[in-house]
Amino acid sequence: MLDDTNPNPNSEDEVYHAERLLANGDFYTGQWLRSLPHGVGKYLWTDGCMYEGEWLNGKTMGKGKFSWPSGATYEGEFKNGFMDGFGTYTGSLGDTYRGEWSMNLKHGLGVKSFANGDYYDGEWRAELQDGQGRYAWKNGNEYVGQWRAGVSHGRGSLIWANGNKYEGGWEDGLPKGNGSFRWADGSLYMGCWSKENGVLQQKGVYYPSASAASPTARDPHDALLAGLGDCRVSQSETVSILPSQKTLNWSGVEAEFLQKQAVWRSGKASYSRRRKSRASMDVFRKSNGHVESLIDAGDGGVLELDGNGEEGNVVGEGVVDEDGRVTTARSPQPIRWSIREIKKQGETISKGHKNYDLMLNLQLGIRHAVGKQSAPTSLDLKASAFDPKEKVWTKFPPEGSKQTPPHQSCDFRWKDYCPLVFRTLRKLFKVDPGDYMISICGNDALRELSSPGKSGSFFYLTNDDKYMIKTVKKSEVKVLLRMLPAYYNHVRAFENTLVTKFFGLHCVKLTGAAQRKVRFVIMGNLFCSEYPIHRRFDLKGSSHGRITDKPEAEIDETTTLKDLDLNFIFRLQRSWFQEFCRQVDRDCEFLEQERIMDYSLLVGVHFSDACQDVVAADGSGDFDSLIEGTPCFPRADMDQFLCDPTRWATIKLGVNMPARVEQIVRGDGESLLIGEPTGEFYDVVLFFGIIDILQDYDISKKLEHAYKSIQYDPTSISAVDPKQYSKRFRDFIYRVYTEDA
Repeated sequence: MLDDTNPNPNSEDEVYHAERLLANGDFYTGQWLRSLPHGVGKYLWTDGCMYEGEWLNGKTMGKGKFSWPSGATYEGEFKNGFMDGFGTYTGSLGDTYRGEWSMNLKHGLGVKSFANGDYYDGEWRAELQDGQGRYAWKNGNEYVGQWRAGVSHGRGSLIWANGNKYEGGWEDGLPKGNGSFRWADGSLYMGCWSKENGVLQQKGVYYPSASAASPTARDPHDALLAGLGDCRVSQSETVSILPSQKTLNWSGVEAEFLQKQAVWRSGKASYSRRRKSRASMDVFRKSNGHVESLIDAGDGGVLELDGNGEEGNVVGEGVVDEDGRVTTARSPQPIRWSIREIKKQGETISKGHKNYDLMLNLQLGIRHAVGKQSAPTSLDLKASAFDPKEKVWTKFPPEGSKQTPPHQSCDFRWKDYCPLVFRTLRKLFKVDPGDYMISICGNDALRELSSPGKSGSFFYLTNDDKYMIKTVKKSEVKVLLRMLPAYYNHVRAFENTLVTKFFGLHCVKLTGAAQRKVRFVIMGNLFCSEYPIHRRFDLKGSSHGRITDKPEAEIDETTTLKDLDLNFIFRLQRSWFQEFCRQVDRDCEFLEQERIMDYSLLVGVHFSDACQDVVAADGSGDFDSLIEGTPCFPRADMDQFLCDPTRWATIKLGVNMPARVEQIVRGDGESLLIGEPTGEFYDVVLFFGIIDILQDYDISKKLEHAYKSIQYDPTSISAVDPKQYSKRFRDFIYRVYTEDA
């Protein structure tokens, strides 16, 4: 001990300044309380490392600066000895990272400047680029899009300094799936990329630009591979020793830090194993809106960490069961799902299918309509753009014409309704024209779904699940055209609107022997997500006939359940619940004004526990096949995803919404729409929106109302006046959705 300036030696509860020279040569100077650093102080290790900043009961806690002998520094927030929170790391070689940290690892939003001049701005997960981000190379190349485990993975755009550009799907750093390659002269190649026998291959169509040197088809393969060679992601500088690994040499603290280090090392090792096997031995449990993590602490115990990563108690015997789960005596009983791959819905329309020619006609028409149209310059439209007579007919003879290419389908005519309005709507909804064309008109066939309702309409899904194409009746076309000006103003005014997003309204007129008109509308698919939908509900607020006719044994994730099948109450976080109520009111008022009724709230539920609490049908507990088949929160840790609103940039009202559901039970023969709560809660991700908004209260619905009112309770039937329908719908929805207290 060098100095002890306690002004009141008889009081143990006062902070005072002290200097300590420890037995191993380490030195501390700063504020002191009850034989431990507490307040602001500086600690110097004999190897040259130094920490200067805030302390709490002998631990580095709060804001501080850690310096290494190499000259590297970290300045920012600390928690229990770890770099944790917001901080800036400056490496000895010139690397800098400014952003969020979690237990010494870059985790969250952050900006990294590499020593070689490269730059990354975006999301990180456990020290690697993961999520949405932008990487700029020193040579002028730039990638903007999605990342996974440090490489481009998902949707993204790579722009080279020479003007070439690839935009589309990526997997493990290489193009995968639908994408387009555009040369600097404007020529475009649209196709599908894959990796076969270790070699990148593609199939597609070349569109030369007017300024191209030659109309001869060009292959983007060599240009793409050469460009990718110039776009290698730099590696971060390795830190030799981390602040949490530095032992603090005073009584009672060293043992605790050693234990904390052991937990951190085991957690990091577990994460490395998880990246290789995509299976986790960690268990996340949510209780009262707070997420806890259970990590194997050895000796048959399970160490409990709270949502801040802080240590709690050993909560009981930890048992690893045959499904690879850690369970304790306090673990709740989960909803259990059998292991099976979630297959895509529908029947692929291949050659020989009765609607194969219709699909080709649709794709030819979309490619022609979208490809020849220029982007709208303004969101302000003249009244003439909404005129129902504003439509364009185009002939598509099999041999081709000046405006249309030759094709192998039958002779047909194509009609675009209000093309400028729908082109502007696509811009308003942030739909890229190239992506739109690739999704609908790419090499992948559409999938046909049979109608889940009584309308007799057919539904077609694009292969990437982004868009749904629905055949509509002439009366529905008239309703949409009539309400189009009000619809446009509504979706423009309210970005979070829940009403269906319409992207196009078209008609195919087949000529020859099979003369007929097929009208269809292109909409957004509510359930386009990396999360599998385990349950889906179509909710109206009426009870007559509102129950599935399937036996319980046949109900699966593709079954659309109805009001009387509902067995959950959906609980939203307060701010989301308030926004939900405001938007439902706005949307229902809009539909009421347009005399629309018979609409539904379509709800998709992904159970986040389904991946961890699943039991294999054959008892094998094959966790790897489960993860491949049912991805579950792959891009974010549950605690940060649920508890940190600042990380919800990718979440919108009705899209990817974390929530809880409470199970309800309905008594035998009970006709009430809402059952009794059971107190059983589950973490979920919700998807929802208002669909079927093209039915007005016409004469047929008025007659249906009069007829059914004689036979049934008038309040139980769907066909009611729009004002009454809106009130009943809202009353029901506000009982189904509640605030999560």
